[in-house]
Amino acid sequence: MSPLFAQPNAEQLDSATFSRLRRLYVLALGAIALAIVSGQLLIQDHLRKQTDDSRVVNVAGRQRMLSQRITKQVLLLNTNATPDSLRSLRQQLRKDLWVWQQAHLGLQGGSSKLGLPGQNSPAIRDMFQRVNPHFEAIYRAALQIANASANGVVQPDSQLLTQIMRNEKRFVAEMDQIVFQYDAESKAKVNEIKRIEWVLLVIALTILLIEFWFIFRPAAIHVRNTLQRLMHSEQEAKRMAKEMEQLYRAKESSLQELKALTFAVDQAALFANCTTNGQLRYLSEKFRELLGYDNKPLRGRLAEIICADEPGQRSIEETMQKARSRISTNEIQISTPDGRKLWLEMSVIPVSGGGLAQDLLILCADITYRKEAQLEIERLNQERFDEQMRQQVLRSAQIVEAQEEERKRIARDIHDGIGQMLTALKFNLDSLDPQQPDKVQAKLEKLQGLTAKLIQGVRMVTFNLTPPELSDYGIATGLARMAAELSKLTNRNILFENSSNFNERLDTVVETNLYRITQEAVNNAIKYAQSNFILIRISHSEKMLSIVIDDDGVGFDPEEVSDKQDGSGMGLSFMRERMQFIEGRMFIHSEIGEGTRITLNVPLTT
Repeated sequence: MSPLFAQPNAEQLDSATFSRLRRLYVLALGAIALAIVSGQLLIQDHLRKQTDDSRVVNVAGRQRMLSQRITKQVLLLNTNATPDSLRSLRQQLRKDLWVWQQAHLGLQGGSSKLGLPGQNSPAIRDMFQRVNPHFEAIYRAALQIANASANGVVQPDSQLLTQIMRNEKRFVAEMDQIVFQYDAESKAKVNEIKRIEWVLLVIALTILLIEFWFIFRPAAIHVRNTLQRLMHSEQEAKRMAKEMEQLYRAKESSLQELKALTFAVDQAALFANCTTNGQLRYLSEKFRELLGYDNKPLRGRLAEIICADEPGQRSIEETMQKARSRISTNEIQISTPDGRKLWLEMSVIPVSGGGLAQDLLILCADITYRKEAQLEIERLNQERFDEQMRQQVLRSAQIVEAQEEERKRIARDIHDGIGQMLTALKFNLDSLDPQQPDKVQAKLEKLQGLTAKLIQGVRMVTFNLTPPELSDYGIATGLARMAAELSKLTNRNILFENSSNFNERLDTVVETNLYRITQEAVNNAIKYAQSNFILIRISHSEKMLSIVIDDDGVGFDPEEVSDKQDGSGMGLSFMRERMQFIEGRMFIHSEIGEGTRITLNVPLTT
């Protein structure tokens, strides 16, 4: 181990060692931080210079382009163009000359406006000394040509053109050298910063290596030794714990027996002890309180002490008789000496006494409240069943009455409508006199109208009984026919809409009940709700067929109608019973003055 971690006492860490370790950590981390910060500063400075160098190279390259554009503009002024185009060319030439001059001066002396530092190397300054004469020659000649319009000269001077053309090539060649020099110097700066970064990286890695060898490695060795001592201490602690476990094993066994006994007493506070022939040995205090006994000694048979009536005593003795070979449990009703009726859940357990003797341990629980609750539930269920039977009898009587009323209505329709029209038809037929042709013709026309009414009445009665469309084509066609017929007969707006084009056939019982429920809903809307507009809409999905009947009537309170016992709500009851019969569901939504919506949903069998 390094002297850094030498300890005069092996059981504790030396504070001086940690103080020295802390100083070394601070020194090493400070050196690494210094190297990182130095590298960042150099990189940031290089990035700033790189930005300036990029700007300088860009402006220097643009100078070549501007010299060529100025030469092109001067040549364009020598063409036979219009005065306006020549004037525009001279204005653009003057602008380009100004920009060209400012950039040329900024490259040499610097310009904050153009972002040029002006810090050129001696080589670049020498190059600018060589290119300046060509720049001046081109600039002066081009400026004279641009300002020639002020003197009324239209075409530029040929000598000036020659001067520009002769110096322009030399200027471009020299500027190329300057751009290349700028680029070479920028690359040299990049290489220099790379070298510095490598040096800083080597320094940082060296610091980390030194820190690992002189700080981290000794610290790891010290921690390893400390962990070994801790593991040895843990093994010693386990050995001592095992010895302690052996010392307390006997005591723990006694404690478990005591806990088991305490649990039994807590769970069965009503307990007693007796011999196999039923003679009482002991009765707990809580059992005494429940039965109403004082603290005086009790002697005799346990069954007689617990229960005062003979049926209860026989049940107790039978339970005790079964417990001689196994545990026996039973629910027994007893009568206390003061006349109270109690229910006990009794468990009789055979236990060994001293020697070959055997006793019985009786554990009881008072279940009087639970039994009374069960009896009350049975009573309520019986009352509910009786009420359902009464309601069923009442509904059966109402159904029979409704059927009788339907038969009377059909008989009345036949008697008052069809019967009277048949009687009138017979009288008119009897009154025909072949000797009076004119009157015969008039009576025949009257007989034709009477026959048409008779046919319409027969169709109406037949339609109310069983519409042929329902049996021939299905529920959708039957409801459409019903809406059309009732709309004609009642002069109400009764419409039918098949929104999902449902045309499947259902079971005859299902179709008939759906038709009758819808017919009842429409009749109620006409008769009671005073509706002027009724919409019957049918739709379906994969598993459900839905029929919705909407009306704009006066509405009603569904709960109030359902609670009436005078028969006024029988229509809704019949509708619900029909829906239950075909395993469907009916929903009624109605408010006073807001109309009514009745929804019928039946499952579609696949």
